[in-house]
Amino acid sequence: MSTPAEIDQPNQQAERSEQMVAAIEQELSALFRRSRSASLRLARRVHPEMDAAGYALISQIEMGTGGNAGVRASDVAQVLGLDKSTVSRGITQLETLGLIERVGDPDDGRARLLRLTTTGAERYEAMRTQRQTEFRAILDRWNPTDLADLGRLLARLNDDLS
Repeated sequence: MSTPAEIDQPNQQAERSEQMVAAIEQELSALFRRSRSASLRLARRVHPEMDAAGYALISQIEMGTGGNAGVRASDVAQVLGLDKSTVSRGITQLETLGLIERVGDPDDGRARLLRLTTTGAERYEAMRTQRQTEFRAILDRWNPTDLADLGRLLARLNDDLS
């Protein structure tokens, strides 16, 4: 026969688990709100007329290029989980601002690739350097174990969310 304390233990664990999940959800919501706001600020550092969506696009184009000739717009759309028409409008804006250009695909003469212009690359790199300096200033106050845990747990969360 179970004692009242043994019966209450699973209920307490379930309640505690719900409270932890709620707290995590609340913190992630705050992080996502701050992230959207930060994306706009970072975009404006690259170009005063660039919006937050443009920042996501230019970041993905820069990452996707990785020393290659460029990246396909369809690949950018897929990675960002955006509709091709949405990406197309953003690409047009970035082109108009002189931050990206379309170049021929050396593997497929019919296709066009996206890459940063010299100006776009310089501005993006300046913004990234400043952003990394700001992150470093914040994270330098953390101990190495906490930093390692944060990196590991964020990677696990990102894997589980994908």
